[in-house]
Amino acid sequence: MALPPLVEPSAPLSAQEIERYARHVLIPDVGMQGQRRLKNARVLVVGAGGLGSPALMYLAAAGVGTIGVADADVVELSNLQRQVIHAAADVGGLKSESAAQALASVNPLVRVVRHDVRLDSTNALQIIAGYDLVVDGTDNFPTRYLLSDACVLLGKPDIWGSIYRFDGQASIWWARHGPCYRCVFPQPPPPGQVPSCGEGGVLGVLCAAIGSVQAAEAVKLIVGIGDPLVGRLMVHDCLRQSWDVLTVHRDPQCAVCGQSPTVTDLVDYEAFCAVTELHGAAMASGALTAAAGVAVPQISARELADLLSGGDTPGVLLVDVRGAQEREINGIPAARAIHLDEFRSGAAVRQIPFDRPVVIFCRAGVRSQEASRLLMESGHPDVRTLAGGVLAWVRDVDPAQPGY
Repeated sequence: MALPPLVEPSAPLSAQEIERYARHVLIPDVGMQGQRRLKNARVLVVGAGGLGSPALMYLAAAGVGTIGVADADVVELSNLQRQVIHAAADVGGLKSESAAQALASVNPLVRVVRHDVRLDSTNALQIIAGYDLVVDGTDNFPTRYLLSDACVLLGKPDIWGSIYRFDGQASIWWARHGPCYRCVFPQPPPPGQVPSCGEGGVLGVLCAAIGSVQAAEAVKLIVGIGDPLVGRLMVHDCLRQSWDVLTVHRDPQCAVCGQSPTVTDLVDYEAFCAVTELHGAAMASGALTAAAGVAVPQISARELADLLSGGDTPGVLLVDVRGAQEREINGIPAARAIHLDEFRSGAAVRQIPFDRPVVIFCRAGVRSQEASRLLMESGHPDVRTLAGGVLAWVRDVDPAQPGY
């Protein structure tokens, strides 16, 4: 489905710009007018990570005049396997800062605007309003729903991408011409049901494949060429090197873009996606609330270390619900490996004595909440989850182990 150009042309290009972008100008479908549209375009890339890295670099190289980088995270060593916009010297610094520096080295003619904030319901509309389109390079469901809803309310396209292990997906959510994210995914999955890249891993080069697709779709929309991925969901299997396209449709009953929308403003997306935060009242009360509403007692890493070393509860059973590959990276001594799937099937109950206190942990605390809740529902009287997971243990107790 061909769409009209999203952006009007800029003033004529300089001789330096014409030489820089000559390979674009030579393409009849782009030409001088298309390159001037790119120069006049304003693109917001949310997330300077695996997908944002290639998208940002190619958008800058293409001559997109204004590029916004929205990311409040810092560069971690484990990012460098796939987030190629950052370097080893950037570890510990803001991703938006190192991304802006990299883009300036790629193309000093491009204006880069840093947004060193985490987008949420209080700031998303204001920030996105200053751009022509959004490239979603995030890795969590609350922000995906936030960006799609905000773009529906503002009438802007949202170029979405998703990656996991060897698989990637991409589409354009644009209610003006097709479905939004909620049309295709009306409800988020339960917490812990869909592993993150931090839990399941991702092939680094897959990010380049999907991120470059997102950048290409941005260029197509800006210039008004080709058949954008509106109403289509592209699925890539890197192991098979297959690219499949599924047709997706707008839902007339969609809560945000349907005929009678019930979502007319941005909502609390952490609550909508049932994400439990490890701070605030939950930390103060010493309990977490799992998705099903059951209060799950918690223990901090330092408290667990004192418990294990002090001998106050010598019979405590440590349970690691992560996968085998994660356990190869780090762990807590003497922990018993019982995968979360065994809690879901009920098999874990037969492996855990009910006359011993149990502390369950995972990478960051989400999966252990579910496992703890299931064990409590089976009648176990003394279950706690490790707040912050093994990452908190490594940070606060055993920093000699690697994180991930």
